[in-house]
Parts: sequence; structure tokens; C-alpha cells
Amino acid sequence: MIKVITVDDEPVAHDIIRAHAEKIPFISLDATFLSATDALLYIKNNRVDLVFLDIAMPDLSGIEFASMLNLENQVVFTTAYPEYALKGFELAATDYLLKPINFTRFLKACQLAERRFQAHEVKKRQEEDALFVKDGHDWVQIKFSNLVYAKAEDNYVDLHETDKHTLTRITLTELQTKLPADQFLRVHKSFIISRQKIERIEKHQVIVAGKKIPLSKLYRDQLMQNLG
Repeated sequence: MIKVITVDDEPVAHDIIRAHAEKIPFISLDATFLSATDALLYIKNNRVDLVFLDIAMPDLSGIEFASMLNLENQVVFTTAYPEYALKGFELAATDYLLKPINFTRFLKACQLAERRFQAHEVKKRQEEDALFVKDGHDWVQIKFSNLVYAKAEDNYVDLHETDKHTLTRITLTELQTKLPADQFLRVHKSFIISRQKIERIEKHQVIVAGKKIPLSKLYRDQLMQNLG
């Protein structure tokens, strides 16, 4: 879910964006601001993925506002003035919407934002080289380079590394979202394996670092596509 705010000194602009946003399931309009300074304070203390931002505002223009944001805050400019478009894109804006904003154009901007958001999340996971899981009362670091496979055990997952294993309370599906998709593959309802440690793929099993892991028909085609 993409978390959204709007910043515009005209209340009717918020009403239009709110009406459009209610029709799109992958965005959540969490707050609206008539004041740019109030919006900056909100962003400082809350997660904001996307800002629909007017340009011509008193005290602080949308261009000045956008220059204060970090790269994780996407911006879609919303304005009645087309002459600001070039400056908007120089600030790496996701899109530039001219008022009055119709739903089709609004949806396109949201789809662009969703693609950027997903790409950013994938990159962020790939840049990380480990995750922390709870082992009893302690937190244990699991390095992706050491992880051989993970096996579901009721409401737990047994994480097998090259030199040890850790049992942690998590579902296999939840674990999969925390692992880099290009490094780890689901091969069975109960198993995730390291792609780098695959030694051999047989009809009904995969040999991973000398360990025989069952390979279900449901995941076999997906495995072969990922390796192709």
C-alpha cells in the first residue's frame, strides 16, 4: 500500500484527489494539508511514499517544498500552470498533472508511482545482506550468503545456514517477503532454498549444499523459469 498525502492551499483540490484516491485500491490517502510547512512536519514524523503537490502556494512554493524532500518521497505536481513542468521534472517528479485533474490521468500517475515504489523496495532488499530473527528472547542475524534453506515447522521456520540453524516464530510466506527474490526460491509449500547453493535439480527434488529438498510440481515450472 502506497501512503499518500496532498498539499494544496485550495480545499476543492483535496476533495477531487480524495474522490479519485478512493477508487484506487493500492494507495492510501492518509492526510491533506493546506499549509506546506505543516506537511513538512508530518513527513518528518510519518511514513509518506507519495505527495500530490500544488506549485503556486503562499509562503512555500511546491518547487521549494519538493527540493526539501528525500528520494524516498515521490512527488506528483498538481497545478494549473503548464510552464512549471520542466522545473518539476528537473526535480525528478514522478508525474505532472494539470488541473482540473480527471480520474484517468490521476490513475496513470498512481500507476507510475506504484512501479517506482516497487522498484525501490526491491532495490532496498537487494542492498541488504542479512535479516534479524528472534530466537527465544534473543535476536539473531541471518546472513543471506550463509543461508542454505528454510523449512516450515508448524508456526515456526527452521533456518539452516552453512554452520548452524535457527528456529524462529514466523511463517514461510512471511519470511519469503523478507528475502531477496533473486537469491531465494520457493520450491515446496514447506521449503525455500538458496539459488546460489543449488547443486542439482531432479524430477521431484533439489540437491542444495548436499541436502535433498523436495520439489513440488506446483513450484517446479516457476523454479525452471527463474533459472532460465
